[in-house]
Amino acid sequence: MAGAEESDEELPAFATLLQPLPAAGGTAPPRVSSPPLRRGSGVVVLSSDSEDEAEDGNEWTEEPNLLVLLGLEEFLSMVRSYKQKAQGCAEQKETLQSFVACVMEKMPGKILALTVVEVEKYFRCLRAQSKKRLQHATVNRSQAEDRGDQRKKQVMDPGREITRLDVEDALVDLQLCTRVQVTFFESWEELGEFATMFTKAVAEAPFKREQQNTGFSFYLENKWCRGVKVDHSGKGLFEVWKRQIQQFNRVSGEMAEAVVSAYPSPQLLLQAYSRCSSEQERENMLANIPVRRGTGVTATYRRVGPDLSRRIYLQMTSHDPDLYLDVTG
Repeated sequence: MAGAEESDEELPAFATLLQPLPAAGGTAPPRVSSPPLRRGSGVVVLSSDSEDEAEDGNEWTEEPNLLVLLGLEEFLSMVRSYKQKAQGCAEQKETLQSFVACVMEKMPGKILALTVVEVEKYFRCLRAQSKKRLQHATVNRSQAEDRGDQRKKQVMDPGREITRLDVEDALVDLQLCTRVQVTFFESWEELGEFATMFTKAVAEAPFKREQQNTGFSFYLENKWCRGVKVDHSGKGLFEVWKRQIQQFNRVSGEMAEAVVSAYPSPQLLLQAYSRCSSEQERENMLANIPVRRGTGVTATYRRVGPDLSRRIYLQMTSHDPDLYLDVTG
């Protein structure tokens, strides 16, 4: 569940952005809580439990990551305050930098991820308003001087408007001083997708750290060291073919599995190469093979990619004994 201290008008969907997600490795999903922060903004704190603590369900360890949502009006107000401060205005109002400092004071040691929704929509409206004012000024250019003075009084002070350059200046200042970045989203749906990925990444982090926690980084597993046994019926040749692909630099077991599943033997791969009409097509033939990483709801997908596709093609077809397959390896 997710909740936030929020304005009902400004942040109508923030309380329903996140749903519980199963974590990697069979652990419990991260707990999502929302401590009060301020009106017009929301913060999500993610917590996870350890194996010993999961049994009673009472003990949770807060993760260092914070997902902070700023309302659009509040964000623009902070950018405007920074602009006025940079111009030498004596009045001290809250800026993005002071807001982050306030959050860090309340929650020390946290890693902030700031988000804002519909900033682009604001800029589109701003362009539309500027175009209408320009058209209005053109139509009334030939009217009487006293009416022209009246029209000028009705025009909104352009100093109140926030431009893209103003936003960029404020973001650069924030990143240089606090190392905190702001992510913009077109819609609440995009923010919901990001929040889901954010939660999923936090859920997977302990499992991935545990996988990398090996006693000796240079130690090869016994299964890999002893090779593959091949009997007279040919059983084991598939695993030999997979190991051969996995010997390339930067090739994981999942990538090798994807390649050999598409082409179960070297002969089938060579036959596929022979059916290609050009050298470029042969080099990129394996590039779009999907590679699955992980299992269940935490599974992700990527492609083999053109680099590995080219290296496999050269290894299978080249007759040059001095050819370097991987110049960056």
